[in-house]
Amino acid sequence: MHHVIITGSTGMVGKGVLLECLDSEQIASVLVINRSSLGITHPKLKELLLPDFMQLAEHGEMLKGYDGCFFCMGVSVVGLNEAKYTAITYDITKVFADVLFELNPNMVFNYVSGTGTDSTATGRVMWARVKGKTENYILEKGFKDAYAFRPGMIIPERGIKSSTGWYNAIYVILRPFFGWFKKRSNVTTTTNIGHAMIASIAANQTLKHLENKDINSLASG
Repeated sequence: MHHVIITGSTGMVGKGVLLECLDSEQIASVLVINRSSLGITHPKLKELLLPDFMQLAEHGEMLKGYDGCFFCMGVSVVGLNEAKYTAITYDITKVFADVLFELNPNMVFNYVSGTGTDSTATGRVMWARVKGKTENYILEKGFKDAYAFRPGMIIPERGIKSSTGWYNAIYVILRPFFGWFKKRSNVTTTTNIGHAMIASIAANQTLKHLENKDINSLASG
């Protein structure tokens, strides 16, 4: 039985991961870290409300004893310059990695990135460069294990919606085709991402950058 931390559980991916963890017999408890409450009550669930994620270290006692961190928090790059996007994407993730590594070095840390991320962190595409820098920091930190999840097209399941309005508009249009999309190995679902996150705690596999087909493979065991 595992104890896990989830960030970004108000978003589409994080909510999907949370629901699978709450349902899983492999997960004993879940701590979600958000700026606002989910409004969900469950025997496994605890919440840490943190208006400023940079102050995470002040709550160290709550963060001890965890086997995994499923870092699903992220923002769209639209309207952000590199400095602002880096502050939200890299700086906050680094704080979580630093604090949690000090408290739980034997945990598995999973970072939700995205397909097209630039592992060299030197390319011309700003968001891909920043995401790549963030992935590299996590993978090289020294955790028991770590994975960079790089989902592309994600089908939301279990009534989950994206927190990004125009994503939801696209999903409404595409919904009649979801059944066909799910049969394709290069498409994943919120359910599969959750199952893959749970499986990663014991996986210890060589492949650390997981595209949709790799996520689906890990999810299916």
